[in-house]
Amino acid sequence: MKNRETQIRARLTETFAPLRLDIIDNSAKHSGHAGNPDGAGGTHYRIMMVSAAFQGQSRVQRARVVHDALAPEFATGLHALSLELRAPEEVV
Repeated sequence: MKNRETQIRARLTETFAPLRLDIIDNSAKHSGHAGNPDGAGGTHYRIMMVSAAFQGQSRVQRARVVHDALAPEFATGLHALSLELRAPEEVV
């Protein structure tokens, strides 16, 4: 079975064809917190993604479509995401 970061990368790449995709596992920072009580990892991620798919969408709309794309991951232990989602024209 693929690790969670690989699965997240595959789902987001397939769904959004990102120009940039950075995924950072922050689970260790949340050890003992909700969603990662035993510190096992694979539960909390920071994602920075640039995609044309986000053009014309609000910040909330972008977050919703990313959460929808990752629903299978949330169903199997993903607990939290920190998202920075931009359209290409928003990148400086």
